[in-house]
Amino acid sequence: MTALDRRDFTIALVAMTIVVLASNILVQYPFEAWGLQDYFTWGAFTYPFSFLVTELANRRFGPKGARKVVYVGFVLAVALSIILATPRIAIASGSAFLTAQLLDIGIFSRLRNMAWWLPPFASSTISAAVDTTIFFSFAFYCGAIPGIGLTIDQVLAQAGITDQCIALPWVTLGLADYGVKLALSVFSILPYGVVLRLMSPGLAQRATV
Repeated sequence: MTALDRRDFTIALVAMTIVVLASNILVQYPFEAWGLQDYFTWGAFTYPFSFLVTELANRRFGPKGARKVVYVGFVLAVALSIILATPRIAIASGSAFLTAQLLDIGIFSRLRNMAWWLPPFASSTISAAVDTTIFFSFAFYCGAIPGIGLTIDQVLAQAGITDQCIALPWVTLGLADYGVKLALSVFSILPYGVVLRLMSPGLAQRATV
């Protein structure tokens, strides 16, 4: 890896860690302006940018490099979230993040040679739905798990993790959050295109497996 590669990888890693950590903290705070506290949290407006970081890393380093950004960012963000957020939020975020980001990389890689705007839009649209479902159902659902009869708190307690569920309307929050992610995925097409044009043609089309 060249000095330029190391610099860009560090930038991507720092950006990913900041976005995910900030989102894990902000998701605990409902967006109360205009009576929207039952539909949005502040994290809804920051987390979608993690997909932009992943997609730019995919263009810059290829799928293999993008996975490294996701893996290292995952470890750092979850570790810091346990300290600055809550264990339950950290686990929910880590599970959703890792699953959705790896799905994002896979979809993007399959579409990378199509129209420049299609890979980031399609991959973020699909992976954001998976991310939202996993995160909100785990983080804010306080009832018993169907088929198990135990709450998530009780399951965590059996693993030695003590945490208390934050009772928020997770279904409406999840639907609204996904709507924000879709809107921001469209909005982020422009900065994605700008950064892509700043890359050399070789870097922009790199497809290392």
